[in-house]
Amino acid sequence: MSEAAESEVLDIPQVYTHHVFCCFTQRPPQHPRGSCGANGAQPLWDRLGRKLEASGRRDIAMTSSGCLSFCQAGPIMVVYPQGIWYTPKTPEDIDEIVESHLLGGKPVERLIIVPRI
Repeated sequence: MSEAAESEVLDIPQVYTHHVFCCFTQRPPQHPRGSCGANGAQPLWDRLGRKLEASGRRDIAMTSSGCLSFCQAGPIMVVYPQGIWYTPKTPEDIDEIVESHLLGGKPVERLIIVPRI
């Protein structure tokens, strides 16, 4: 393979079966909108990252995001390409989302929220 062809291969974006966006917004205490950070998101996202890394699955990505606009319901995460919004509250919720949805293909109905538009 030529150097130019190899460069082109490296520039092709990874295609994921699941791409998880997690809100890392941290507003000050008592902020009227609240925030995912204030609602305990960080330890949950840390756990999610560890679980995904341990799975060895390179077709599942996790990306930190800013505000996803449903602050008082947080912590909030959204899984694409399905567009499924979750509100995990415990480490066990994260485990269930990873095992059932991200690895098993079955969304966790009890944790899904449907944002009002």
